[in-house]
Amino acid sequence: MDLQQMRYVLAVAECASFTRAAERCHIVQSALSHQVARLEAELGARLFDRTSRRVRLTTAGEAFLPAARQCVEAAERARAQVAAATGEIRGTLTVGSIPTVAAVDLPAVLREYRLRYPQVRISLRTDSSEHLVDQVREGMLDAAFLGVPPGFRMQGVCDRELACGRHVAVVAPDHRLAGEGDVDLRSLAEEVFVDFAAGSAARAQSDQAFAAAGLRREVAFEVSGVELMVRMVRHGLGVALLPEAFTAELRGLRCVPVTNGPVRVERLVWSRFTPSPAASAFLSLLDVCTPPAKP
Repeated sequence: MDLQQMRYVLAVAECASFTRAAERCHIVQSALSHQVARLEAELGARLFDRTSRRVRLTTAGEAFLPAARQCVEAAERARAQVAAATGEIRGTLTVGSIPTVAAVDLPAVLREYRLRYPQVRISLRTDSSEHLVDQVREGMLDAAFLGVPPGFRMQGVCDRELACGRHVAVVAPDHRLAGEGDVDLRSLAEEVFVDFAAGSAARAQSDQAFAAAGLRREVAFEVSGVELMVRMVRHGLGVALLPEAFTAELRGLRCVPVTNGPVRVERLVWSRFTPSPAASAFLSLLDVCTPPAKP
């Protein structure tokens, strides 16, 4: 087997399609399919179940994928290390972030990074904090920006606090609380809420605040993205609790301070292992000292 075959398998697994994988790899589909078939013959096992409607990993494919990803990443890291030794930073930087990050101006940071290191391919993924931590730990992300409750425990990663701030109540302009100078959780407990999914770190901040106050509330609408949450609030379907620093960008809504409201801590996390040259340069841009290697 060779690295290119592994890249093709990874592309098919990520795209769940031979056609889209071929487009990503800039190769005709027949050639990609042939290379995957050759690899399967060498391994003596099918890596994918194929039907006319979908492609999915077999049990053997799921077992093969982590090692294949490690091999491809090791090869890319080797190339990047050689380039770094000659004074050039290149390779790939993969960053994760929650949608409501406010402690840093992420687009501005990425723009500055691209200007400094134009040979690095940059990838940005948005997800929930708990999923981002897992992806950093597993080596799928170089670094990630999280928003978590105080005391949120993370294992297997390095981390640094970036900011800490309170949530505000976000309501429609004609809501009964829109003109208030501030509000407490007891008054808010009477409202219907739009919030993130139960069990997520983004939801836990608000749930913990109400529980600590001995209050219960009704979350009628659970959403996965802040954009839909804001639209539902704007239509008067409920109240949302969002970080004050993030709400400065909202338009057409009222943000009311909550005296005993939830607290969110924004954190930067990165791998506990020695970062690639591209990742090390990114951490340096954020004034993070590169951590030493760990076995």
